[in-house]
Amino acid sequence: MQKNNPIDASNVNDQIVNWLKEYALNAKANGFVVGISGGIDSAVTSTLCAQTGLKVLCVEMPIHQAPSHVSRANEHIGQLKKRFPNVSAARTDLTPVFEKFQEQVPADAEESKVNLSLANTRARLRMSTLYYFAGIYGLLVAGTGNKVEDFGVGFFTKYGDGGVDLSPIADLMKSEVYALGRFLKVPESILVAKPTDGLFGDDRSDEDQIGASYDELEWAMTESEAGKTVESFSGREKTAFEIYQRLNKINQHKMNPIPVCIVNRQKV
Repeated sequence: MQKNNPIDASNVNDQIVNWLKEYALNAKANGFVVGISGGIDSAVTSTLCAQTGLKVLCVEMPIHQAPSHVSRANEHIGQLKKRFPNVSAARTDLTPVFEKFQEQVPADAEESKVNLSLANTRARLRMSTLYYFAGIYGLLVAGTGNKVEDFGVGFFTKYGDGGVDLSPIADLMKSEVYALGRFLKVPESILVAKPTDGLFGDDRSDEDQIGASYDELEWAMTESEAGKTVESFSGREKTAFEIYQRLNKINQHKMNPIPVCIVNRQKV
């Protein structure tokens, strides 16, 4: 599987920072709020936002979070605050809120469906929290999704981490996000950690959930956009391509605009 060409990280960084600043100023917003997970995407996004010089609020929102996720998030936030005086932080422990919600909803359904619905609920509670802070301080919610997640396999929660005001890294492949992260001097602990959404309260990675690595998904996305079909491949390449195509198809409802029934107002 051929990898994408490396990006000019300095140039890409400048483009995104300028875009963020211009968008915020045009929107008459004071800056940005970013949910910090301890992963590469939120680390890169918050560092890009910090370079605008506008207010950046980094919010940690644990829900039965793994200690490693919390420590990486705290390491990044601490580093970012030292580097940029416009960065501040907040911590909202959503565990009690999540537990109370869990008590009030029925659980008499298929276990896997209940678990998935609760995982998505975590993401939606965090979205609501970010918009709470955004409303108080006049900030924009900056999304942390990358191109493969947002437009390839739809690996995000609708109205959860998909509920944002703008998406600064959504045109970057995951490998490009890592390249930008290295350029931005994101903590090494984040650069080497396995990508995970952290929504299930265990150590499963994104690859465990999807069945393919981000390198494989990037390759499959590129091949699919070039018009290739599954018949072009064999072995592991065929498997990865099939995984990509299946997820891309079933998750179109996340990636396409909300369907609207257009009413004919003329009398029949």
